[in-house]
Amino acid sequence: MSSVTIPTCQPKSAAPEFMADAQLAAAAAAGDHRAFETIMRRHNRLLYRTARSILRNDEEAEDAVQEAYLQAFHALGSFRAEARLSTWLVRIAVNQALGRLRRHSADVIPLDSGTDTDKTSAEASMEQPSADQPESAAERAELRKLIEARIDKLPEAYRVVFVLRAVEELTVEETAAVLDIPEATVRTRFFRARSMMREGLSRDMEMACADAFSFDGERCDRMVSRVMAKLEGARSETR
Repeated sequence: MSSVTIPTCQPKSAAPEFMADAQLAAAAAAGDHRAFETIMRRHNRLLYRTARSILRNDEEAEDAVQEAYLQAFHALGSFRAEARLSTWLVRIAVNQALGRLRRHSADVIPLDSGTDTDKTSAEASMEQPSADQPESAAERAELRKLIEARIDKLPEAYRVVFVLRAVEELTVEETAAVLDIPEATVRTRFFRARSMMREGLSRDMEMACADAFSFDGERCDRMVSRVMAKLEGARSETR
């Protein structure tokens, strides 16, 4: 009896969403648009947040990231797998964002500047929301807006480092590689940025405490009216 060999069905290639960055880069460089779409979806948040931290404008950041992706797509042939794809992409996004910033302002502080001279303070509120209730969701939305506004007030060199380290949770080494600055500079700027955020939070809390449970305006009028009405009623009963 002759043996029968049953052929096995092996996929020609893995689906893009399961491929490593280096594989995706190689596939995209060969013209695979699905692979490049996966690259974008995988790194969109990192690139957007980085560009947004530089430009402080949602639409400008989106445009910068789009241009960065277009530039990256045409340059994928020069990408070397020994480097992290995310680092390579963020560098392109940073350059795009800085280029846009230069077109709007002549006072652009280089991210690789060896001195940290700008000590402008900024505030932030970093409370952790509790239950996942509708009112909590609204509070988180308001808190997010406050944090974003306070991050925007950080000096540019500190702002980018803070976003990469605190928001995107990159390591010191990864942040230094992305921004092409020494690791010691990353540590110094991140420490200073956190200090400015804490100082701002402290000031915000002091002002908020002074205004807490405000009792003027409509609330005051309403309660006074209610008390006076009850007093008038009680006086009428004793007559």
